[in-house]
Amino acid sequence: MAFEPPERLVRALGETYGDDVAARWLGQLPELADATAARRGLTVERVQAPGGRSSLVLLVRCEDGTPAALKLAPPAARPEWERAALRHWNGWGAAQLLDADSSEESLLLERLHPEVSLRSLPEAKALLEAAGTVRRLWVEPPAEHAFETVAQRTERQAVPMRAGVEPELAPLVEAALTARDNLTSTPAESLLLHGNFRQSKVLSGERAPWLTVGPEPVVGERAYDLARLVRDRVEDLIAAPSGASVARRRVNKLADSLDVDRDRLHGWTLFRAVESGLRARAAGRTTDAELLLEFADWL
Repeated sequence: MAFEPPERLVRALGETYGDDVAARWLGQLPELADATAARRGLTVERVQAPGGRSSLVLLVRCEDGTPAALKLAPPAARPEWERAALRHWNGWGAAQLLDADSSEESLLLERLHPEVSLRSLPEAKALLEAAGTVRRLWVEPPAEHAFETVAQRTERQAVPMRAGVEPELAPLVEAALTARDNLTSTPAESLLLHGNFRQSKVLSGERAPWLTVGPEPVVGERAYDLARLVRDRVEDLIAAPSGASVARRRVNKLADSLDVDRDRLHGWTLFRAVESGLRARAAGRTTDAELLLEFADWL
């Protein structure tokens, strides 16, 4: 099966794992897709585009005609963690694994409607549905799990942030790092989290109106999981005259609706926005970086 990987995947893999790792995996991807589909007895319909940032998703049909989605990710993306999380949720708020007993790194998932995410809804409705969806995922992690903790993940992310930035950004970065240190020194909860939850990760389904995809599972407190959702549609917030006040109200509204501490959600929102902004700067995504850092400065 000949195909070109979606451009977003190519760009994001290089940014996240380095160009050499990305090029090596992408170079073997067509053969890997063919072999995996043949081994599983799947008929490939098409590549899902624009697709994700860390995996290739193929829309397929099983031998009995059931529509499904086959997800292929490089080992560095830890697909085994996604499999473990999806198996633990067992379809509760998330896409159902169709091969829950498999040990393969590729994932065979129930087919959702990738063209219809919560971003297709008006903002207020989208946030309401997002809150109702993510709360289903917050459960006790499986015994003897191998997931990272929030403290471990954010310590790894903080390393390049401590390496030094331009003087004009130093106060904002210092505030973000201080918030992270304070939050991890007083952990509030130890629940299984999605890890990268936002509106575009919630898709329309047949079995349920909305189901989550693409977890980057981590164990920690709910406020960490909500922090990425706070800045959804950041480009609209930045463009609005009242964007700063709307952003601060969003923190409070989401915290209150899900019984999360406002200050902890504020701190994690600050850290995650600054970390993402600096990573975007390093990758040359100047516009994204400016939006994220301006948003963080409002907080």
